[in-house]
Amino acid sequence: MFKLAGRRQFASALKSVKVTRPRSRDDSPIKQSLAQQRRNLSIHEYRSAQVLDSYGIGVPKGDVAHNAREAEEIAKKIKGDDMVIKAQVLAGGRGKGHFDNGFKGGVRIVYSPREASILAEQMIGHKLITKQTGAKGRICNSVYIVERKFARREFYLAVLMDRQSQGPVIVASSQGGMDIETVAKENPEAIITTKVNIHEGVTDQMARTIAQQLGFSEQCVEEAKSTIQKLYKIFMEKDATQIEINPLSETSDHQVLCMDAKLTFDDNADFRQKDIFSWRDTTQEDADEVKAAQAGLNFIKLDGDIGCLVNGAGLAMATMDIIKLNGGQPANFLDVGGGATPEAIQLAFDLITSDPKVTAIFVNIFGGIVRCDAIAKGLISVVESMNLRTPVIARLQGTNMEQAHKLINESGLKIFSIDDLQTAAEKSVQFSKVVKMARDIDVGVEFTLGI
Repeated sequence: MFKLAGRRQFASALKSVKVTRPRSRDDSPIKQSLAQQRRNLSIHEYRSAQVLDSYGIGVPKGDVAHNAREAEEIAKKIKGDDMVIKAQVLAGGRGKGHFDNGFKGGVRIVYSPREASILAEQMIGHKLITKQTGAKGRICNSVYIVERKFARREFYLAVLMDRQSQGPVIVASSQGGMDIETVAKENPEAIITTKVNIHEGVTDQMARTIAQQLGFSEQCVEEAKSTIQKLYKIFMEKDATQIEINPLSETSDHQVLCMDAKLTFDDNADFRQKDIFSWRDTTQEDADEVKAAQAGLNFIKLDGDIGCLVNGAGLAMATMDIIKLNGGQPANFLDVGGGATPEAIQLAFDLITSDPKVTAIFVNIFGGIVRCDAIAKGLISVVESMNLRTPVIARLQGTNMEQAHKLINESGLKIFSIDDLQTAAEKSVQFSKVVKMARDIDVGVEFTLGI
């Protein structure tokens, strides 16, 4: 079945391959991919503050700087000796992160314009590594400098969509300024969830009750009520998927301020939220995913080694699941859409093969809009032009599938046409493991398939 260059046989290696099945669907690649494939726009903190300010919501005074000189000028305008400088990177845990130049902390207190300039120099142009970014980190192109406000009380408040109630909810907690997931785990009774009737919105009574439950002082309840209503207004008018304020603070001089804000927006609303979507920072996103999105492909990188090229999100997730069930790990989620044109296949292969971890490619396409023989021709052309040595397992079902099968088998390329989904998944996993072993001992591998 498999033949190594140098006459080394891997038949025994294949016999030792075990198919393992997960104990539950919690580790299913469907859930993994769903957690990552939400194409919601995230904007930087300073942009979020601009949106809040435009709706009359209290935020600390400040501005964004793109270099050390601008940072010093902004600090001078704030006219204080107590400020905070924040690296503008779309990731959580900035305060505990570190930069690739060794500088520690993406959120720091500064006491003078000169110090703001020095710290900006250390942050801008360097990658910040946090628990959310992974080892690669994310580039910091700007810093947000704001006045430092002292909070008497800190709360958590978020407006988001709830699948269970199929409508907006307001999630609040008196324990703000900390990781809300930790609060929910250790002290779930501290979480207040209020469902919002989409036809009525957030009424005065509802907002006032939330403010009182959180623990705002009597003199701040009305301002807090107004803030909650305005946040919901942003949520609805700007097609947001989540508005998270942590912390929402009552300051020592009895102001209600949003100290930190995270806003995300529905990508499907980009046509009517052009100003918001003009703020997209693609430097904070995976370059391959950006390239794919520009070409109309839905591509999400995963941690496995079997590349997937599929048309249709449902089929793509089913393909990843069956790979997982056969003991493999998908390297990506890639939906080329209904067309599956040669151009789309070419770009898809470019994206998949750019990942050095990929040891096999599983093409699973239903030929409805485009005939299977046309897809096969495009696939053969791409593999031939790329001189691809990675094994490709192709399952093409639909119109002219017999012709497609014949074209692939007569191509002489490392493309293996298999009709049965389970068999195709098994072979993908087996090929992947053999290629991985061959790479580990630095030998070439050739494949022939008799099924």
